Amino acid sequence: MPYYEYICQDCGKPARLFFSFAEYETAQPACPHCAGQHLKRRIRRVAIAKSEDARMDSLLDDSALANLDEDDPQALGHFMRKMSQEMGEDMGDEFNEVVDRLEHGESPEAIEESLPDLGAGGDDFMM
Repeated sequence: MPYYEYICQDCGKPARLFFSFAEYETAQPACPHCAGQHLKRRIRRVAIAKSEDARMDSLLDDSALANLDEDDPQALGHFMRKMSQEMGEDMGDEFNEVVDRLEHGESPEAIEESLPDLGAGGDDFMM
């Protein structure tokens, strides 16, 4: 049974009200702050769950890879950041540093040279 969010047109305060699906059709909600009857329904953002396979498919889609120039550090960094966000996991400080440096145009070779222990912590990622 969901909560519904409203903004009271009388006092301007948000209200979160609980109704069953059956009640929602006939409910006449009142503001819990001022008892006003002029509530406007707020539609919040929704999240759509994706399976790991669907996330990987979207990353490996030809259109996603079409703009990837492996000789362009910024494009490589952008792709790596997108991959990290799509996976929904924190890849760690080392990964974030590498991606930041790539996005600023530093070459993978220069990054690897300045970080000789890159990947030594066991977090494997390809550059």
